[in-house]
Amino acid sequence: MAISDYPFIEAWRQVLTLSRLEAGQTVTILTSASTHPQTLSCATIAAQSMGAIVNRLDLPPVNGEKALSRDALAYLGTTPLTGNHAAIAALKASDLVLDLMTLLFSPEQHEILQTGTKILLAVEPPEVLMRMVPNQQDKTRVTTAAARIQAAREMRVRSAAGTDLRCPLGEFPAISEYGFVDEPGRWDHWPSGFALTWPNEGGASGRIVIDRGDILLPQKCYVDDPIALTVENGYAVRIEGGLSADLLSDYMASFDDPEAYAISHIGWGLQPRARWSTLGLYDREATIGMDARAFEGNFLFSLGPNNEAGGSRTTACHIDIPLRRCTVSLDGRDMVVDGKVLD
Repeated sequence: MAISDYPFIEAWRQVLTLSRLEAGQTVTILTSASTHPQTLSCATIAAQSMGAIVNRLDLPPVNGEKALSRDALAYLGTTPLTGNHAAIAALKASDLVLDLMTLLFSPEQHEILQTGTKILLAVEPPEVLMRMVPNQQDKTRVTTAAARIQAAREMRVRSAAGTDLRCPLGEFPAISEYGFVDEPGRWDHWPSGFALTWPNEGGASGRIVIDRGDILLPQKCYVDDPIALTVENGYAVRIEGGLSADLLSDYMASFDDPEAYAISHIGWGLQPRARWSTLGLYDREATIGMDARAFEGNFLFSLGPNNEAGGSRTTACHIDIPLRRCTVSLDGRDMVVDGKVLD
């Protein structure tokens, strides 16, 4: 359902207030051909109403000859900032960047964050953003889970479908995504609500069963028949199953990159306002699937890069897979049981 501008502007003001925007600070809104016009206009008005100096930086899309879909997260290669020193300088000179384009997993983004500039990604449809406006309770819940991850040395994931995965921890930091940027150099994503980390390099082992009703992203589809991944030394070495497995295998093979099969980030969803079923209500090009990534109690794992966490593994292939009905434990203590979060 469409929303009116007034409550959306107020939602932006709430997020900008949580992000500690102050009068006189510089906000640069990063846009592209796919930016939602209502999101752009309401973000602009909200930032201006709070006394910010607002600029817009519009950049042309890239990688069209390589991408297999229109999803902005389906190909992590060069970005519109690659080699664009003037654009990078403008973003570094900003106090806050509102990314309405999707700048993700790129060296340029890390370079900008290191200057203290904050970056908030917001590319979902306006009504999704409105439904999941973040609050301080979201932050408390997510950061508490992240602290538990940071202190742990093993994450184990099991399910009745057959998942039994062990991931040694400690080499990479725990990450909190709660929907606003309240510290210098922070990146976050509105909407979100999950805690995550990466397994020690080469350490993940076991079996992952992507069951019927679990979700593949960026395919943005519910799995029709189970897919079994055999994980050895940090990589999915076998992908077995029926048609769903064949489709996933063919997609991954198209990147011709062995690093695409590495187990990337692991964690669980903590956003009670996100819904597992919402993906089925949208055209595939209308959303990037944040409901699927953040719904409460999922086990979210990824295949692909770990450079976001400071690792050396880069690959253009990035697949997020939220599973339902898993039990997630840290050092033998259950955090999620059969898809129910234990706070």
